[in-house]
Amino acid sequence: MLTVRTVSARSLEYVETDRPEPGIDEVLVQVEHVTLCGTDLHIWEDDYTSELPLVQGHEIAGTVVALGPQAAGVEVGQRVVIDPLISCGECRACRRGRSNVCPNLVVLGCYCDGGFTEYLSVAAKRLHPLPADLPTELGPVAEPAAISLEAVTRGQASADDTVLVLGAGPIGLLATLALNDLGATVITADTVPDRLSMATDMGSDGTLLIDPNAEFPTAELDRLIGKSAPDGPDLVIEATGVPASLENALRAVAPAGRVVQVGISAHPTSFPLNIVPFKEIDLLGSRNSQGLMPEALTLIDRHTEQVRSLITHRFDIADLDAAFATMSDRSQRVGKILIDLPRRTA
Repeated sequence: MLTVRTVSARSLEYVETDRPEPGIDEVLVQVEHVTLCGTDLHIWEDDYTSELPLVQGHEIAGTVVALGPQAAGVEVGQRVVIDPLISCGECRACRRGRSNVCPNLVVLGCYCDGGFTEYLSVAAKRLHPLPADLPTELGPVAEPAAISLEAVTRGQASADDTVLVLGAGPIGLLATLALNDLGATVITADTVPDRLSMATDMGSDGTLLIDPNAEFPTAELDRLIGKSAPDGPDLVIEATGVPASLENALRAVAPAGRVVQVGISAHPTSFPLNIVPFKEIDLLGSRNSQGLMPEALTLIDRHTEQVRSLITHRFDIADLDAAFATMSDRSQRVGKILIDLPRRTA
C-alpha cells in the first residue's frame, strides 16, 4: 500500500509498505479522506514535539474493510471516522474521565503513525460511524469539531448566554457554529475580514474586526452585544493562541463570567492578576475532547453545507507537498484543506 512519511522539515517520502492485519480487537480501515490542521503544518515544518520520520494525518475518515476476531461495534463496509486519541486508561486523569489530558496521551498522526496511508489498523473503540446521509469527505472535520465542542462544553454555554469567540480559524468557526446551534448569541472576532465573513456563514450574530496594532475595540463590542449583555459577554472562548488575546478575553468578559482558553501557544502572556479575582472569572483550559466525536458528527450532519464551506482547498495525496505549501502561504484564504486518498486498482 502507499504510505507518505514526513522524513525531515518540508520533506515527504512516498513509499510502498505492507498492508497491516487487524489485531484481535482492531479494525482495518481503508483511508479515504484526511483534513489538515495547524498542528500538521508545524509537524511538516519540523517545528513540533513530534519525532520524524512520521506518517502524519489525524483527522481521518474511511471505510471498514476487515475486522479482528474480537472487534465489536462496527461492520465491514461501514463508513467511519477515527478518534486519534490513545490514552493510557490508568492515570488519575483517565480514571476521572479526563482522558483527553492523559499525561501519556498518544495521538495518531502526531506522536505515532497516522492517516496518510491507504490502510490503517486501529482499535474498534476508536471508530465512530458516520450518519447515513453525511458525505465521507466531511467526516474528518468531526475531529476539530469535537475540539470546539469541548471548549463550548467546558464553558458551560447555554442558550441564554452571549458569547465572544476570539479567532475565526477552524476551531473558532466550528465553536461559532456549535454555539449558534445551541441558541446562544455569538460575536466572533478576528484580524482578517475574510474569516469574519465565514463566521457570519457559521451563524455569528455579529463580527468584530481586530487591529492587532491597536487597543481592543471595547466600544464596538458593547455596541454589538447591546442590551443582551450590558456588563460584557457571559463567556469568552479564546481560539487564537495569541498571548495578548487572553488578556483581551479577561478584560472583555462580564463579572462572574467564564473564559475558555483553547488556542495553543508556547509563548508567555501577562495580565494584571487582579482581573481574575475582582471579577471572579472562571478561567478554564480546553484540550482535545472528552469523547465528543459522536456529538460532533451530529452537529456536522445538521449543518452539512456550512461545514462544507469550511473546506477551501482540496488535493490528491500525490500533491501533499502543494497542500502544505498552500497552508503555509499567508496570502491565501485557507480554511480546511481536504486530502483525498483515491482507491487504486490492483
